[in-house]
Amino acid sequence: MNQRFPWPDERLIKAAQDGDVTSLTTVVMESQPHVRKFAISLCASPQDAEDAAQEALIILYRKIGTLRATGALASWMFRIVRNECLRQVRLLVSRSDEAPADPEASAEPSAEDAVLHRLELERIAAAVSALPREQRQVLIMRDVQGLPGRTVAHSLGLSNAAMKSRLHRARAALRQSLAATDHMTDHVTHQVPDRAMDQAPDQAIDRPVGGDPRP
Repeated sequence: MNQRFPWPDERLIKAAQDGDVTSLTTVVMESQPHVRKFAISLCASPQDAEDAAQEALIILYRKIGTLRATGALASWMFRIVRNECLRQVRLLVSRSDEAPADPEASAEPSAEDAVLHRLELERIAAAVSALPREQRQVLIMRDVQGLPGRTVAHSLGLSNAAMKSRLHRARAALRQSLAATDHMTDHVTHQVPDRAMDQAPDQAIDRPVGGDPRP
């Protein structure tokens, strides 16, 4: 693909940065297949990939002047797409965690708890986003979006057994990733009340929303 669709050359990028509209349009068009490829490999679903690619191309069009080195276009686009995919996962995780299990859980959290909650969401979202694409897809569809197991299997073109196996591997990989980062938050969490840690992050992501606890 890279041979058929090369990245824009540095002279074209420089002209676009200098305000030449024709060059800018060409840069965006020539970057589009690469940006879409990044998005497909990083995002959880085709729709998320399309949204991330469009957002990245908009940023490219509006902010190409902030690109410091003309030869760094590919890495810049990769970071933008990655961050957009991560933002989408973060929103999904946040939404799945918003509905309280009981009326008492709807009480206004303390500022301390709110900060810890945000940090946990960031950590979980980053770990989910870092999973291989096939694991990320099944985990988000089943455990974050709460879709029925049969629906997930059908959407991914898998048998129910294959979907369960893939989901099991995804959950195990996520737990391992979260465990590996536990030491990074210990210095924060040990200073707060135990109630802030009543629900471990791997338990939170492992329990589907709106569905039975297992596929």
